[in-house]
Amino acid sequence: LRAVHATHDTILHRPVRPEDVLTTRATIVGVEKRKPGAFETTRLETTDANGLPVSTTWQGGLYRGVQVDGQDRLPHDIPATPEVNGSPSSVRAEVTVPISALAAHVYTECARIWNPVHTDTAVAARAGLPGLILHGTATLALAVSQIVRLEAENKPERVCRIAGRFNAMVLMPSTITVRILSRQSAAEGEVVSFEVRNAEGGPAVRDGVVVLRS
Repeated sequence: LRAVHATHDTILHRPVRPEDVLTTRATIVGVEKRKPGAFETTRLETTDANGLPVSTTWQGGLYRGVQVDGQDRLPHDIPATPEVNGSPSSVRAEVTVPISALAAHVYTECARIWNPVHTDTAVAARAGLPGLILHGTATLALAVSQIVRLEAENKPERVCRIAGRFNAMVLMPSTITVRILSRQSAAEGEVVSFEVRNAEGGPAVRDGVVVLRS
């Protein structure tokens, strides 16, 4: 009830393939005091049957109202996000995506992420939410799908990094707006910056970046 997924940064070392046997190891790599509560950074390392890396994720979670004992321990191994030069003078593309009333239930089962704050109205009410909210990673996935369609010729294997910060809530049913802000070449590949706005215009995903292999 207290946990909020706040940040997400995934590096895809290679695409996931059918019949892969994958193992994921989670390590807490940072704990910090924040005004709303305790902020925890977890590193998720996914490897294949040969022990070779498939993906590495750093995700930040805020535990509201939870105190931290001792000094902050900051994560030190998160690679810098590719820099985007300047602010775009215009939006490169804008797409509205409908969110169904059952979107969180479908995502819960498909992604195997079971948190009743997204699917049980009574639990959401106890958490102080105005209703069921869509997972931040589901909102992020919908945005990445649009970026793959518009910027990567519908080739998801080109995606090698996804990063963003979760902010405003996405209620269901509603709509979100994916705004592709810019595309720039960098050493890592083509860097696409984006944001997602909820139906009220709030920033559901901000500081969004997708890096595409050339």
